[in-house]
Amino acid sequence: MYKIETFIPKDSLQDIRHALLNVDAGHIGNYRGCLSYYLVTGVWYSDEGANPTIGQQGEWSEEPEFKVEVNVEDSNVDRTVEAIRKAHPYEEPVINILKLY
Repeated sequence: MYKIETFIPKDSLQDIRHALLNVDAGHIGNYRGCLSYYLVTGVWYSDEGANPTIGQQGEWSEEPEFKVEVNVEDSNVDRTVEAIRKAHPYEEPVINILKLY
């Protein structure tokens, strides 16, 4: 079992929820689409050549984001990461994959 985390703009929550549900991420017993999210502050600097969704090249950005966490079966990690990448609005989304013991 793995926990997958990603950080999204607040207005992208429904897109990510649907993407995760469609690949059966967050399936726990008789419940599907189980995830958690909470507000964090994302901070980044966009280098030359970046195409930021939020902010400008050569500037610091600081925005409220949701950190979304979902548990995923071992066999479903690749499909889940692919679904997040397709639904995620950022050019370079952060996707953390943590093995649970």
